[in-house]
Amino acid sequence: MPIIVLDPGHGGSDPGAIGNGLQEKNLALTIGLKVKAYLESNYGADVRMTRSTDVFIELSQRSAFANGLGASYFVSLHHNAGGGTGFESFVYTGTRETETGRRQDVVHAEIMKFYSQYGLRDRGKKVANFAVLRGTSMPAILLENLFMDSVNDTNLLKSASFIQGLSNAIGLGIAKALNL
Repeated sequence: MPIIVLDPGHGGSDPGAIGNGLQEKNLALTIGLKVKAYLESNYGADVRMTRSTDVFIELSQRSAFANGLGASYFVSLHHNAGGGTGFESFVYTGTRETETGRRQDVVHAEIMKFYSQYGLRDRGKKVANFAVLRGTSMPAILLENLFMDSVNDTNLLKSASFIQGLSNAIGLGIAKALNL
């Protein structure tokens, strides 16, 4: 069984993006725990978390943890800010034409199936030189699930049923990408 590492962004002294009464670190952790539960209960998956409480973990420690486990997939969970709306996913620069890019296509499409029910914007599949993507030795993806400074986005993120649906979509995308 492949090891999947879920990485809820930020944590502890680093709240991440803050907006409309929400903190990125808390949402990322909530979603991470729900994705873990989904993958374990539906697929018997071996899911490990870089953090399961409100603590700060250095970026290098996050990727080193996954590398040390010999993980098959690394999924970093985040929320955006900066005056936009919608969803985007990132893989490390230069990996779009590899297994990493194939998995990004699958995960991104599954999450967008969920978001499209709400008319949310697909901001695209992107590449970036993010530390956790650069530092992992296995295929890795970073998900930016909506914008903390968008009232429409955060109104959805405040809904327990929306969070559960999003978590299930992320879990299903991961399962399909790994052929579980």
